[in-house]
Amino acid sequence: MAEIQAVTDVEFESAVLKSDRPVLVDFWAAWCGPCRMIAPIVEQLHGELGDKITVMKMDIDENPATPMSLGIMSIPTVIIFKDGKPAERTVGYRPNMMGDLKAKLEALI
Repeated sequence: MAEIQAVTDVEFESAVLKSDRPVLVDFWAAWCGPCRMIAPIVEQLHGELGDKITVMKMDIDENPATPMSLGIMSIPTVIIFKDGKPAERTVGYRPNMMGDLKAKLEALI
């Protein structure tokens, strides 16, 4: 399967908000330890559900406008968008994050 795409402030509307399928966006930064902890979870979801959903990552240091407009105060934050609107938001790392996110995504597919 292809690598997870990076999305920028410029592409966000067309790639995420106008998508015809659910989009999981991982908001992260290179200096963030917990972001590295959830990266394998995001990659596993991409591998398991990538044919039904779109998975993207946004570096908040390189793209500050979108996280600010979404009210993201801490990272990692994972937001699942459906029909151009945030449907689910998860902040921080949790032990059962994989199961939680997978269930939320499957409910939206």
